[in-house]
Amino acid sequence: MPKMKTHKATAKRFKIKKSGKIIKRTDGQDHFNSRESGKTKRNKRSDNTTEMFKKTIKRAI
Repeated sequence: MPKMKTHKATAKRFKIKKSGKIIKRTDGQDHFNSRESGKTKRNKRSDNTTEMFKKTIKRAI
């Protein structure tokens, strides 16, 4: 059976840490950030961890 191909769109969006946690960039960081409140802008700077679809994401990467 051939090797599975990497799903490139998923690989660009998610990273897997050594501990097995999945890290993803916060949504909505590209533009229109000047209208956001300071609290929202500050929260967008950090990355998010996600446990949703963990098995699917690992298989795709």
